[in-house]
Amino acid sequence: MKKAVVGILAMVLLGVGGWYYLAEVQATPIAKIVANPRDYAGKEIAIAGKVSDRFSFFVIKYFALQDQTGEMIVVTDRPLPAVGTTVRVKGHIEEGFSLADQQALVFVESRQ
Repeated sequence: MKKAVVGILAMVLLGVGGWYYLAEVQATPIAKIVANPRDYAGKEIAIAGKVSDRFSFFVIKYFALQDQTGEMIVVTDRPLPAVGTTVRVKGHIEEGFSLADQQALVFVESRQ
């Protein structure tokens, strides 16, 4: 009986740990998002990388985030990170515009 309880407890802890890792720790590669944006529509995800550029003009603030697979614009209402810093952001994907076969995706950072 004691072994069964310990086994069940171990499985629950592994399950919770796996869920936390996938939901909170692991960042989605930018190339996967760009290749299949519909897979991520309506879902909160995380991306991580190095800030390669930033822009602020009145109420519009964004920065470019580059990982090993690609680059994406991150729209935010929080203070902008410095160029060259490594950051991890949570948010969702939106279509900036679509014209013929060209599509611009933006990542909108969640308020935390």
